[in-house]
Amino acid sequence: MFKKIKKQALIVATVSGLLTSLQADAQSSSQGKGLKDYYQSYFPIGVAVSPASLKDTALRALILQQFNSLTPENAMKMGPIHPQENRYYWDNADAIVAFAGANGLKVRGHNLCWHEQTPAWMFIGEDGKRVSKEILLKRLKDHIQTVVGRYKGKIYAWDVVNEAVDDDSTKFLRNSTWYKICGEDYIYEAFKYAHEADPNAVLFYNDYNTERPEKRERIYRLLKKLVDAKIPIGGVGLQAHWSLYEPSQKELIATIEKFASLGLKVQITELDMSVYPWEKQSRALHAGESAEFTPLLDQKQADQYRMVFEVFRKYKDVITGVTFWNISDKHTWLDEYPVRGRKNYPLLFDQQNHPKKAYWEVTRF
Repeated sequence: MFKKIKKQALIVATVSGLLTSLQADAQSSSQGKGLKDYYQSYFPIGVAVSPASLKDTALRALILQQFNSLTPENAMKMGPIHPQENRYYWDNADAIVAFAGANGLKVRGHNLCWHEQTPAWMFIGEDGKRVSKEILLKRLKDHIQTVVGRYKGKIYAWDVVNEAVDDDSTKFLRNSTWYKICGEDYIYEAFKYAHEADPNAVLFYNDYNTERPEKRERIYRLLKKLVDAKIPIGGVGLQAHWSLYEPSQKELIATIEKFASLGLKVQITELDMSVYPWEKQSRALHAGESAEFTPLLDQKQADQYRMVFEVFRKYKDVITGVTFWNISDKHTWLDEYPVRGRKNYPLLFDQQNHPKKAYWEVTRF
């Protein structure tokens, strides 16, 4: 009986010791080294933020402890920052840039031209009809040079054109309103306008599903055209909205090497690791479909994060930045998207802002 009690006491002590160790690790993470410190000799580690996240005491502390670069999640997109032709709304973007400046953080600008979140007025003339190519390019120039000019010297890199390549593998460029009016010239001109406004800023083309071979080839085709035309593009942004299921190590390496062969720098611009397969079309949660973050998913996510960061470190001479898209699982853009009623858990910090298993895999090297 005494031996049984002693054995039980030993088990309790062991479990208690493990919990204490895990708590100590979490405390150490919050008070000691952050992601930016582990990767100091590799590349900046960034995060997408909103003005609200900067006002949240816990999130603000986590940002300052873990990251050394910020990307405005929505505040600099055309719709929010330029809602009317003769009116700009600077408050949110200014707040993020000011916070970064006060705390010694780099800033990536996101984004200057996109087929989504473009205000309706941009494409409509005084007669209520679609504007001409000349007018649209003039409006694009005014917008880009006003925004880039305002933050000249404060923003080191810009996502100039976002997602211009079509999702349909049988097509090349997305048939957006930009393309319908201007053809592909709007892409070329956007980079020229941005470079004129800030010659020192590094200019990026940014897209998703860049690791899928067929889309990678079409993105490469666009990038090569820009490089051959001597357009002032400095890099390509891999959005990296990935999952437990993709990309493979082979696909990721092939993508980095393919784009780097053009002399472009590569940045991971919007990193998250969904625990669900890729979907784009919105739908409701199916009956009986699980939305639980299980220990198995936790481990698989950690394994995938470990793999991609091993690749990032291997290509540190090409990769000049890695940015996570949101701070912790407490709130992410993947919550309710594309599946309504489903929580996603795609980041390195849980809903209580504590490091997950994936965090330790990313920092243990």
